Amino acid sequence: MTKYEFKVSVVTQYLEEQSNPDKAHFVFAYTITIKNTGDIPAQLISRHWIITDANNKVHEVQGLGVVGHQPLLKPGEAFEYTSGSSLETPHGTMQGTYFCVAEDGHKFDALIPEFVLSLPRTLH
Repeated sequence: MTKYEFKVSVVTQYLEEQSNPDKAHFVFAYTITIKNTGDIPAQLISRHWIITDANNKVHEVQGLGVVGHQPLLKPGEAFEYTSGSSLETPHGTMQGTYFCVAEDGHKFDALIPEFVLSLPRTLH
């Protein structure tokens, strides 16, 4: 086990009722689960997202916490939240990092692996 480690998993959903394909507006929700798989308590301080649409247009988002929270996770604990993003194309990706600080003051980044945002039944 790594001393400082958060594992991140993601589930996505296309929000048809909030989207308007005729106006190039596609809205997606994503539910993130962050689990402290290390062996020391640590707090998520901030986030950095890289959002890329199918035209390779990149949008970066940075800010404190996630959905108004800066969760402190003990080893084995998890925090789950749902947020959203909109794209000008029906497909895109998101990836990024969470900046974290362990109880002992050690600073580390938790990787948010790249995940796909896509309309259902459109990728082969």
